[in-house]
Amino acid sequence: MKKIVLGLSGGVDSAVAARLLQTRGYEVYPLWLDVGTGAGRADAQAVAALLGLPFAEANIRAGLERHVCASFQADYLAGRTPLPCARCNPTVKFPALLQYAARIGADLVSTGHYARVRNGLLRKGMPANDQSYMLARLTREQLQHVIFPLGDYEKSQIRALAAEFCLPVAQKKDSMEICFIPDGDYAAWLDRRGTTPPPGNFVDAEGHVLGQHKGVHHYTLGQRRGLGISAAARLFVSAIRPETNEVVLSFGEDLHAATVYGIEPNWISIEALREPKRVTVRLRHSRTESAGVIYPEGTGVRVELDEPGRAPTPGQLAVFYEGDIVVGSAWIATERQLHEG
Repeated sequence: MKKIVLGLSGGVDSAVAARLLQTRGYEVYPLWLDVGTGAGRADAQAVAALLGLPFAEANIRAGLERHVCASFQADYLAGRTPLPCARCNPTVKFPALLQYAARIGADLVSTGHYARVRNGLLRKGMPANDQSYMLARLTREQLQHVIFPLGDYEKSQIRALAAEFCLPVAQKKDSMEICFIPDGDYAAWLDRRGTTPPPGNFVDAEGHVLGQHKGVHHYTLGQRRGLGISAAARLFVSAIRPETNEVVLSFGEDLHAATVYGIEPNWISIEALREPKRVTVRLRHSRTESAGVIYPEGTGVRVELDEPGRAPTPGQLAVFYEGDIVVGSAWIATERQLHEG
């Protein structure tokens, strides 16, 4: 049997992935990744014991701090909206799985993500729960060793399989929070790390003061809820200015853009972008895609959308698709960031 290392989180998805890999004839070696909270460890052990699998764990706290937590903090303080899971996958999670695989003589690794890999190419999972967006920073080399057994399933089917397999986590709720901030309070986490900015002014595009905000790290581009300011009409965060400690509010008319800039492109289905290419684009982790053309622009890319996209947000990903194949991705940035880089 072929050995395969599976990231076993203690949730229902990776548990079902373990059993599916077993049914496909793989010798499964689960690895629980320790991020410092202990969340999921007991459940992961229980699943491994039920399936007769050897349980192992790896401490990834140092890598998580270096590659994810520090950039998460820096992004928020710079007025960007970070995407920690997309940073973690290629720099921490999958390297830890691949390192353990090399140690035990396994060629393959797996997780409970909803996506597919065929012939080394990353493809979408089923539409209702596709997670290819969060995996679009994986490298071509990493993808040569990856299997995603849940890619052909809907979430409801996985829940049914968990019950059929009598897995101890069959009824466990999905976690929607970032693993290193389990309570979901990002601002409080940033405050505990220190150096967060003080309160400042909400302003309009002309600089008129509309009220006071709690600190720029409490807000993201396009946010409407939780502003704590009364107005005759709904207001949205349309810009964050850390240099002046201001949060700009508008009625949302300035949130759309037809041109999007990207830095640090990661190409998967192509070696490099040498000429314009027509693709569909996701600007956030949702099922919404916009048609457009990507152009090489210095060391980054310029995206021209057929129709303006809503709130392309620095710090998030632009992911490019041809059908269900992930062409590549780039971090959304300002035009100034692109040309300064």
